[in-house]
Amino acid sequence: MSKPEELLALHMRAQRLEVEPEYRFGAIAAGGPGKGLRERLKASGLRDWRFDFAIPAHKLAVEVEGGGWTGGRHTRGTGFAEDMKKYDAAMRLGWTIYRCDPAMVKSGRAIETIKLIIEMRAAA
Repeated sequence: MSKPEELLALHMRAQRLEVEPEYRFGAIAAGGPGKGLRERLKASGLRDWRFDFAIPAHKLAVEVEGGGWTGGRHTRGTGFAEDMKKYDAAMRLGWTIYRCDPAMVKSGRAIETIKLIIEMRAAA
């Protein structure tokens, strides 16, 4: 877990949010981890994708996007394209994806937005 992810995890614990780190949404959507997962993933057109954090009760995924200023995986062509496939698959399964960067985590903006999304979804 990166430093920004550790900080966001701390913020979410302080807010008493029921969060699951490294949530394997692809595997869960394909019937859960365990025997036959590869075949089930292939049959469903999914991969064993993970969210940095998930709040399953609200179908909210949180991704802390790193490498924006260093040419990291998320900003290079192949990595970016793979992330878009992951987000597309998640949204087709009904997930809301909140993407933030380390500066948003450090400033407190990320946790404020996460709380706002949860409040809006609860009110709907």
